[in-house]
Amino acid sequence: MSGNPNEDERLEKLREQKMQELQDQAGQQGGQDEAAQEAARERAEAQQDAILKQHLTDGARQRLNAVEMSKPEFAEKVKKQVAALAQSGRIQNRIDEDQMKSLLKELQPDSKSFNIRRR
Repeated sequence: MSGNPNEDERLEKLREQKMQELQDQAGQQGGQDEAAQEAARERAEAQQDAILKQHLTDGARQRLNAVEMSKPEFAEKVKKQVAALAQSGRIQNRIDEDQMKSLLKELQPDSKSFNIRRR
């Protein structure tokens, strides 16, 4: 150590200022990254919605919306699956309500059954 208390105080203040500057820069950069991620997520959602509108009939979209109200995670999984099928070219015609029903049954996880035994 330098032994001079004024020199030590000055170094400590410089360190604090530099640390504050780095934190401010990181905060500003983090805000920009979050905004960019949010914009990218919104673009992806808009693209997915456009694909769904193109490849689903009104009845199929209504059924998917009804599922989304009760099981949002499952509906999101179904939307991603339909979008992937459409982008890969595996959907020839529009999916109607009956086809959506069978797709929902196919993608639905196995139902968990509970056996309750009374003693």
